[in-house]
Amino acid sequence: MSKTIYLDNAATTQMYPEVLEAMLPYFTEYYGNPSAIYTFAEEGRRAVDKARRTMAELIHAKPEEIYFTGGGSESDNWALKATAEAYASKGKHIITSTIEHHAILHTCAYLEKQGYEITYVKVDENGKIKLDELEAAIRPDTILISVMTANNEIGTIQPVAEIGKIAHEHGVLFHTDAVQAFGHIPLDVEEMHIDMLSASGHKMNGPKGVGVMYIRKGVKILSFIHGGAQERKRRAGTHNVPGIVGMGKAAELAKDTMSERSRREIELREHLIERVLEEIPYTRLNGDRTDRLPNNVSFCFRFVEGESLLILLDQAGICGSSGSACTSGSLDPSHVLLAIGLPHEIAHGSLRLTLSEKNTLEEIDYTVEELKKIIERLRGMSPLYEDFVRKQKSA
Repeated sequence: MSKTIYLDNAATTQMYPEVLEAMLPYFTEYYGNPSAIYTFAEEGRRAVDKARRTMAELIHAKPEEIYFTGGGSESDNWALKATAEAYASKGKHIITSTIEHHAILHTCAYLEKQGYEITYVKVDENGKIKLDELEAAIRPDTILISVMTANNEIGTIQPVAEIGKIAHEHGVLFHTDAVQAFGHIPLDVEEMHIDMLSASGHKMNGPKGVGVMYIRKGVKILSFIHGGAQERKRRAGTHNVPGIVGMGKAAELAKDTMSERSRREIELREHLIERVLEEIPYTRLNGDRTDRLPNNVSFCFRFVEGESLLILLDQAGICGSSGSACTSGSLDPSHVLLAIGLPHEIAHGSLRLTLSEKNTLEEIDYTVEELKKIIERLRGMSPLYEDFVRKQKSA
């Protein structure tokens, strides 16, 4: 197959043509600053307001609870740092999980240096947070629980509604990093008891460099970026109107196509999982078998090194990942895979393939055939695999 097969949609997605078309006029024709008072700026203001309404509708929020940011990492930082500052008089204890994105984990590490105490609740072998441990970790000085909606590496969807309910029963705020879930699975901030939510445009076929922060009305967190009165004085800086318009259009398309898109992605996902598990021995599927993102597949192949696997896949025209794109340069095994109990030697052989509805069955079958050849080649160079096979035969 001569064309590139893109299976790394958890890292970033292709921007839809309709999204680019919606954005273009705000670069060249309606380029006025929406904060200006003159008539020429009105078109930009209307476009930002429309996008805000679209975002709100997607998660059943109110438009005035939607704030535009520079991306998911900024939104995560805002949720944790601003909550810590605003509620410090109540307490300095925050609860999160061991498998969060580094935008959460590194922010928690920063807060620990500022005198805050963080409890990292463990997950089970499928990546599901342990609700009994979560509730047991709550203390009188707990001010925030932050647990992601769905994991970016293994695709497991958390019991968000149950987590939010536990938080609210104990008078604790609940934030969820929904970057991988926003626009891909149904979200309802009311039913899920969510106080704050982070999302990013480029994970849902929108532009890079724009994100969303949902803040429930009544949550008293402070401004994160100072310098202007934008976003109801909570997030200063000139609006990225083209980006906001693009994310709004992407959200509109996501809302309209979610059901059919998910059906198609699950069909491809299941075909890929079944073929790999049946045809490649000593393979492990990571993450929950059913409660997982529609497009996420994560494997560990024993006696294979993930970096070599990715290089050979790339030579075959296939784009994949060993985990989070934010840590792709690291030689350490994924903290997520270690958290679900995998030993280092198995975690090193990980592969994440994240699909889109535009992938074809032909592409999936080609990928499986290439995987089979590559893994056979890599295992053939492994003395550990040779010893393992010899022991299996003699057993």
